[in-house]
Amino acid sequence: MGQLEALLLLRADPDKSWDVAQLARRLYVKEAEAAAIFAHLDTHGLIVAQDGSYRYERAGPQTPIIEQLAEAYARQLIPITNLIHGKPRGIRAFADAFKIKRDK
Repeated sequence: MGQLEALLLLRADPDKSWDVAQLARRLYVKEAEAAAIFAHLDTHGLIVAQDGSYRYERAGPQTPIIEQLAEAYARQLIPITNLIHGKPRGIRAFADAFKIKRDK
């Protein structure tokens, strides 16, 4: 959830640069977690790192998908949050229904 929140936060003001401490305070996480979030987003080309600060990469090939994600998140905040924070049991059970089982 932190990665999604960070991405949408940076996307909201693409000209603003954020450092690890700022993100940690904003997301109520430890700086180590904020650094890991930035590292993950940077690895996937979703943000730009420069001199210890980060900003949203608005010219990336994934931009249209992120725009759709932001719209869906704004419209469906509670269901998306429930899905992310919900127990994985339901999701696993659904996925297990599609597993091919071998006859013994």
